Amino acid sequence: MIDDGKPIFLQIAEQIENDIIDGSLAEESQVPSTNEFAAFHRINPATAGKGVNLLVDTGILYKKRGIGMFVATGARDRLIASRRTQFVDDFVRPLLVEASKLGIDSTTLAGLITSTSPAAMAAANEDRT
Repeated sequence: MIDDGKPIFLQIAEQIENDIIDGSLAEESQVPSTNEFAAFHRINPATAGKGVNLLVDTGILYKKRGIGMFVATGARDRLIASRRTQFVDDFVRPLLVEASKLGIDSTTLAGLITSTSPAAMAAANEDRT
């Protein structure tokens, strides 16, 4: 799971975020401890703690003194909203800029997206068999 291209503490935070988004970690549920993350990934507990504390600082997790870290109420919705904004900035805007450069209008672009969606590709593959 650890990728050399990104700081480990950010990868730990992203893993927790992904688990919250996909429902593996429900709101108000306890998150594994920094020592558990450290043992699982064979990293320094301070590094795991840095990733967890990043999410505490953003209000995604909160501490219960003496008990551990928990997923905050509303964390999933906030993460999804944040990821959607990031998706638009990282993918949709550059796609629209490139499409404009190539003279592809929005209707044609929508058709291209629809025809190359995973569902459309699977249906096309079934038609071939």
